[in-house]
Amino acid sequence: MTGAAVGFPAFPASKRRPGRFARSWWGQAWLQAMEDTSLDQEPLKRGRRYAYAGLVGPITVSPGRLAAQVYGEDGSVFHTVVLVERLGDEEWQRFLDEVAAKAGHLAALLDRDMPHDLVAAAADADVRLLPGIGDLQPDCDCPDWELPCRHAAALCFQASWLLDADPFVLLLLRGLGRRELTDELRRRNRPTTPAPAVSTPTARPVRPLPPPLPTPPEEPATPLEVPAAPGVDPSALTVAAVTASRRARDLLLRYRSGAESEITAVLGRLLRE
Repeated sequence: MTGAAVGFPAFPASKRRPGRFARSWWGQAWLQAMEDTSLDQEPLKRGRRYAYAGLVGPITVSPGRLAAQVYGEDGSVFHTVVLVERLGDEEWQRFLDEVAAKAGHLAALLDRDMPHDLVAAAADADVRLLPGIGDLQPDCDCPDWELPCRHAAALCFQASWLLDADPFVLLLLRGLGRRELTDELRRRNRPTTPAPAVSTPTARPVRPLPPPLPTPPEEPATPLEVPAAPGVDPSALTVAAVTASRRARDLLLRYRSGAESEITAVLGRLLRE
């Protein structure tokens, strides 16, 4: 994970203010790390004066690096850098877990606030956001031997003003910019939509087709022989039997035609469904 460099215009000269140089508690913690590292208070005092006098040029903040040109009282120019250790990918993942665990954390950051409980939760996850003793490593091409020199001290003092205005400056120094951090949190909070279930048609039982109906003969296969009996006319009985056979054949043909139509209708309905 990494963030892009961000440039800030130079602070103009301003009057000295009573009390602490930084207003925010995290800006004060930044300066405390610088002061605890210094072995000489004089460069810090001079750096404070340089910061108020507007002798620090535009500041560039990038992952692990704070840089600016700092002017001497005689107009000389020095290239000054303060290095800060960046967080590793695993540390960022743990920090993002802490931010995502509470909705108010991101809202506070976007509102330019660094919640105490967020920093504490990150520390519990072995992620140290705020620098401590020795974490700020100054580098300047001036001939001064102090660490930090007055130029690096001036840069650190003005950096606390940037931190006051936006805690994302600290996160960028640690390696991740505002946009990258918010994009990652939005990605984590994006609801996952399950893929729509694909319905497979359920097989329906189909009634077995009826056996084919036999085709009735045109006439009886064998002539009807009616034996003679008292009161029975064999020829009339034969005619009646043939007539009944023909009627039966007609009824069977009509039934067969109706059954086939019913079967065709059922098959068509099943195919449409």
